Amino acid sequence: METGNQTGSPHFLLLGFTEDPALRALLLALLLPMYLVTLAGNLLILLAITSDPHLHTPMYFFLSNLSLADVGFTSSTIPKALANLRVEDKAITFASCISQMFFFILFGCLENLLLTVMAYDRFVAICHPLHYVGIMTPRFCGRMALGSWMVGVVGSLSETLPVLSLSFCPNTEIPHFFCDLPEVLKLARSHTILHNVVVYLGTIFLGVFPLTGILFSYSRIFSSILRISSAGGKYKAFSTCASHLLVVSLFYSTGLGVYLGSVATLSTKASLMASVVYTMVTPMLNPFIYSLRSRDLKDALRRLLSQRVRVSERPTAGPA
Repeated sequence: METGNQTGSPHFLLLGFTEDPALRALLLALLLPMYLVTLAGNLLILLAITSDPHLHTPMYFFLSNLSLADVGFTSSTIPKALANLRVEDKAITFASCISQMFFFILFGCLENLLLTVMAYDRFVAICHPLHYVGIMTPRFCGRMALGSWMVGVVGSLSETLPVLSLSFCPNTEIPHFFCDLPEVLKLARSHTILHNVVVYLGTIFLGVFPLTGILFSYSRIFSSILRISSAGGKYKAFSTCASHLLVVSLFYSTGLGVYLGSVATLSTKASLMASVVYTMVTPMLNPFIYSLRSRDLKDALRRLLSQRVRVSERPTAGPA
């Protein structure tokens, strides 16, 4: 066995979901349309928000950032997984593996932070409606979005850069469909105690703390809603945050369940299935959840699609 740091030469092998050709073909037929729907849905949301002046509000500004994060989050892992289902070669270089881990953690952290910022936006809108315009100014919203991106980059670098100091055997097999950091650390020949501590500290600071902020915001929101006298007012206030609450529940129940439960009882196959949910299913459902519950967004999407149809049906000028 070779010794020393092997980061310059080894190729990892992503074992993926299964070796059964029929099952791989079935998974490809399922995951490819899901990925395309995820891209189309989130890009449509992003295009509708940026092109419609009626949606230039803090809530939709953060939603556009979330859609962009969903595209990056899914695209960091799924294309390689689809390629591995299509061909027999499951190799991935060390540099590509590190890049995949970096972008996966970056966009995952960004989603956590954006969901927290969106919870704060709903908190201000419901609990302090008279001060909403003064608090959620465009400058303040821009700073929160930029801060989320910067914290995501720093958090991702702090977790992926230490992997460069580890050594691995050539052709190490990763029992996953992407380079998941905890799985890669298990396969290192070097001591990874410090690296595991960094991973769990990162999970706490970039996962648990934002979730705590979301729960605190919603505790105040629900308290304010209960104090509303009319049933119609309660329904209207709750409907403004129902979509966000559903997305938060789906994202955190799968994401944190995988990372905090993998060291306990979660099997590899169960971890793979849960990973598919929070890397693909959740980003795919987000556009539908928000668009179906938001009349303004539905109207903007309808206007956007009708404009595209009119442009495509416009007759072209013939030769003179």
